[in-house]
Amino acid sequence: MNDDCILLAHGGGGRLSHHLIESEILTRFGAGVLASLPDAAALELTQQRICFTTDGFVVQPLEFPGGNIGDLAVHGTVNDLAVSGALPRWLSLALILEEGLPLVVLRRVLDAIKQAAEACGVSVVTGDTKVVRRGQCDGLYITTSGIGEALVGFDLRLDRVVPGDRILVSGPLGDHGAAILAAREGFSLACSPVSDSRPVHRLVEGVASCAAGIRFMRDPTRGGLAAVLNEMTSGQSFGILIRASDLPFSSATSALAEIMGLDLLHVASEGCLVMICAHEVAEAILAYWRTRPEGQHAREIGVVTEQAGRVMLESVIGGVRMVDLPSGELLPRIC
Repeated sequence: MNDDCILLAHGGGGRLSHHLIESEILTRFGAGVLASLPDAAALELTQQRICFTTDGFVVQPLEFPGGNIGDLAVHGTVNDLAVSGALPRWLSLALILEEGLPLVVLRRVLDAIKQAAEACGVSVVTGDTKVVRRGQCDGLYITTSGIGEALVGFDLRLDRVVPGDRILVSGPLGDHGAAILAAREGFSLACSPVSDSRPVHRLVEGVASCAAGIRFMRDPTRGGLAAVLNEMTSGQSFGILIRASDLPFSSATSALAEIMGLDLLHVASEGCLVMICAHEVAEAILAYWRTRPEGQHAREIGVVTEQAGRVMLESVIGGVRMVDLPSGELLPRIC
């Protein structure tokens, strides 16, 4: 029997299944609710609204500059809760393992999940593990669900957006997609892009005092900033104008984009927050974000306009063009 990789028997419910769960899962996540391996976690909730989200992760490669599929799964789920105005509390974790996956890779992924969850202040409280035959998945897929407690004061509805509201981003755009592309294609650059996979919930929690002036939030994952802004304006009575001179991009990601001919407005981020807020609170939000490591490069990038349903980009020389939705999948399997 090969003890160095996943076997079909690890998913059969017998001795190897129990050994895998006890030695690899419970050693990392079994200190709390998960310890008794319940079919459903019993969670204590206060008398307030909760938010619930779920997501699947099929990124290739499994490990990339700046992270791996494990911490990406935690950050992606935490961020979906955060931009919904919730404080993340609990996660579920479902693993689809491929026969032949090296256990050393699985351990690195599980360690990354553990470290990311602890850093985010969330608990993995339930989960599942399945094994499929060799060739039926690319090593490892992860599905997570998350529950968070809604923060008081947030009312995130697009019908609250009005012309003159400001568009903020918490940091450089496109780093995750660029890092995945560079790793997948084997680019060897003097300064390669690094994924921005990280949580944004503290950026939201820290500006709760400005909640009345915050209209809407999103994280620009698949489709990048262009997709998020177009989704925001679709069918609405307002539009958005962003300024090319104010868009934050890292030098490594910009270099790769120039080599590959990429439009970074269409490239995914995994640790960035896009916000529409009233102009009265914009400076206070930016000031707080810049005190946090994940928000130190925060910028105001544009303004809400009266051009219904249109997303426009003002170039550095003053011209204006439309920013459309990406056509097709620019870079599949980035999360």
